[in-house]
Amino acid sequence: MKRSGYMAPEYALEGVFSVKSDVFSFGVLLLKILSGMKNTGFYQSSSLNLLGYAWDLWISSRPLELMDIVMKDSSCANAAIRYINIALLCVQEHAADRPTMSEVVLMLSNELTSLPSPKKPAFSNVRSMVDSIPNPSHWKPETCSENELTISDMDAR
Repeated sequence: MKRSGYMAPEYALEGVFSVKSDVFSFGVLLLKILSGMKNTGFYQSSSLNLLGYAWDLWISSRPLELMDIVMKDSSCANAAIRYINIALLCVQEHAADRPTMSEVVLMLSNELTSLPSPKKPAFSNVRSMVDSIPNPSHWKPETCSENELTISDMDAR
């Protein structure tokens, strides 16, 4: 199963939609807006995706390195760090740890609201199928037929 970059872990792994699944998606979107990067296909660092990259920068006290060059402005550094903190709170692995959307709105609209420290985000250490293959250039997908041709028969329910 390919995991969508916006899919909450409880839905992607168990098919269970929670009231905090939308919060997860919002957090991913906020990180994408702040960084100007896609969530997947992260090859410029040891991080596997945007969530892992943001987390690595956060725990090494370098969150501003995440910001898109267009959005970097030293006068807005505190706001940028606050938004990154909020985004990381939204993408925490366990739904119970994530804020509700109303809490997110409060955090975004009221700078005096204190923010808790985020826990490690979901999917921050998940490798893709290609990354887990020792030598991807020699890998060939397994076929289920002798002539490498398959036929799908579609039946109505």
